[in-house]
Amino acid sequence: MSPAALTLQDVSCTFVSRDNPGQRYTAVAGVSLTVGAGEFVSVVGPTGCGKSTLLNVGAGLLQPSTGTVSVFGQPLVGINARAGYMFQAESLMPWRTALGNVMAGLEFRGTPPADARAQAEDWLRRVGLGAFGDRYPHQMSGGMRKRASLAQTLVLDPDIILMDEPFSALDIQTRQLMENELLDLWQSKKKAVLFITHDLDEAIAMSDRVVVLSAGPASHPIGEFTVNLARPRDVAEVRATPRFIELHQAIWAVMRDEVLKGYQQQLQVKVA
Repeated sequence: MSPAALTLQDVSCTFVSRDNPGQRYTAVAGVSLTVGAGEFVSVVGPTGCGKSTLLNVGAGLLQPSTGTVSVFGQPLVGINARAGYMFQAESLMPWRTALGNVMAGLEFRGTPPADARAQAEDWLRRVGLGAFGDRYPHQMSGGMRKRASLAQTLVLDPDIILMDEPFSALDIQTRQLMENELLDLWQSKKKAVLFITHDLDEAIAMSDRVVVLSAGPASHPIGEFTVNLARPRDVAEVRATPRFIELHQAIWAVMRDEVLKGYQQQLQVKVA
């Protein structure tokens, strides 16, 4: 059996307060998580439960306090060079056009300019921006910027795609279009995807598996669900199927109390 694309084994992350060095906060504790090659896995949980922390660990941007991280069976040392990371926040460089942004990663890798341009133009076409390569980010809508960011990530042909709530800022119609576009691209390439989202509907509609995290501190997995819905999927249509509704009810039954805990914690922080 071939090794998983990404394996987090018994990972914990503890941080020291900048204001009070004697105070420590454990974001995640004892987390074990795998993403198989070609598998689409979503992680859901309350606000502040450490979902993005786990993504940063998988990217090699954050070293765990305890535990190990492996990429295709090899220990991860430094940045995960086999992963592409699509952030929640805007990642486009405002002084570059859409084409220039998509070319940037290839240029940094030393790809000859003509090849970098051809690959970037191809990916802009794939995400529906073939006619907008000369647009700067401020000239594009939110959905267009997300498409450019997606092309920017996928043009590097990563074996693992890490996505941190990439569509959360979009309106519902644009969001569903982007979700379907991502699924179409994933279906053609079948890369490993670790997808972070607050939206349970989104997680079920897109994934092969959904992992549920508890509220923090010391967040940890409290449930894992296989999404046995036929592919290809339309994220709007699949929501009306009986199996989708069953999965939603089952996962929400596990999440409900944790979401309430997380909400209360956020209220306490605001009051303090």
